[in-house]
Formats: sequence, C-alpha cells, structure tokens
Amino acid sequence: MNSELPTISLHDVCFSYQDTLVLKNISFLVNPGEFIGIIGPNGGGKTTLIKLLLGFLKPLSGSISIFNQMATLPRQQIAYVPQSLHFDKDFPISVLELVMQGCLSKLPWYGIFRQTDKKKALDALEKVGLLDFQNHPFGSLSGGQSQRALIARALASEPDLLLLDEPTASVDTQAEGDIYRILKELQGKMTIMMVTHNLQAAIELFDRVICVQQTASIINPEQLCEHFVHGLYHTPLIKLQKPIPL
Repeated sequence: MNSELPTISLHDVCFSYQDTLVLKNISFLVNPGEFIGIIGPNGGGKTTLIKLLLGFLKPLSGSISIFNQMATLPRQQIAYVPQSLHFDKDFPISVLELVMQGCLSKLPWYGIFRQTDKKKALDALEKVGLLDFQNHPFGSLSGGQSQRALIARALASEPDLLLLDEPTASVDTQAEGDIYRILKELQGKMTIMMVTHNLQAAIELFDRVICVQQTASIINPEQLCEHFVHGLYHTPLIKLQKPIPL
C-alpha cells in the first residue's frame, strides 16, 4: 500500500496482568496516513493495546516499533485522547490554556510558551469548532465540547500519530457526530488509531479494523456484519447504529 516504513509494527506481542493473559501473539502493521479502528468486547485488551503503543506498558514478549523505534522510547510525534479527563471542574484553567498543553513537549529551554504555540492552539480550536470558547473555563464545557477540546490539545502538538481511546463513549449522539466529522477531516493527514464500540463508525470511517479479543484479527470494514459481530462480542450484542451524519 505504501513504500514508506510502517508507522506501527507489532510482532508476536503478548501481555499479561500478573497471571492473566490479556494479549496473545499480536502482530500487525499500520501504514502512514491510515485510519484504523480498534473494536472488541469489554476486557478484550483494546485499552491495553493503546497503552502498549504509548509506551505506558511493556510487552511480556514480542516487539513493538513506532516510527522505526521501540515503543518505550520517548517521542514527540504521538498524541493521545482519552475517554474523558477526570479533574476538578473548579480548577481555573481556560480552554485555550488546556489546548496549549499540547505544546509542552516542544517548549524552548526557557520554558515559556511562544506566540507560535498560541497560534497552533488557536488553529486546533478552530478545527474542532471551539475557537469562540477559548477564554471559557474548561470545567464549564459540556461532555462533547470537552472531548473536542482534548482533541484540539492533541492536534496542537502536530502529531504524526493520533491515538484515541473511545473518545465518544460519554457523549450524546450529536457530539459523537461532531467528533467523527473532525476525525474524517484529519483522515490521510496523519495516522489515526481509535478504539470504539460503534460498529457503524467502523464501517463508514476506517480504512481497516483491528478486532481485539486477546488475539487480533485485521479485516476490511465492509466485512463487518451482524453475523460476524455475534462471534466477536459477548451478550448483550451491540447492534449496528444509525448511519453517522458526516
């Protein structure tokens, strides 16, 4: 698909929490610019896989390479968006100040944000439709707005790889559609991997899908169907949702 080196390469990766094997012999490649969905049942190992890619966890065996480096090495090209941010809503931080945190790893030696850093943050806020909220307290945002602000913080770091762990898990349908539209616009401009339970999103948005249930299977989105999902998910079965309004 791409003559460049893969963005991500996993070979026979295994991981366990104490005596519980969570991931077994995981191998796959992700090419530059791909939009990859990660699906699977709760407890199947999706979040663990993301933490391994971030270098927060070390594999029990096997190897992980990102940008042709070991996943445990520090890199500035990766940005991460969690399910939600747990914090004191009364903490005095504005939306712009939160987003500028995405530039922290690239601060000059004297440790003060530059005008270029502020511009990156403002550009990121504009991309997610929150430019008018830049001076609002972050704690005053709705759930969907908060997630868009976290995406803006990630984008302010100008990443080559964006990892998202169920960014739409705690938002309403309209906010979910807003987030998917943002990610659709980013498709092809960076490599994106996103954990989701929304199978319709997997069909409509992703270039490929990684199904994680201790092991990993890579399939094309058009191969997803309710018959396949019956074999992948434990009850209650997650039904295909309505088409995403893009």
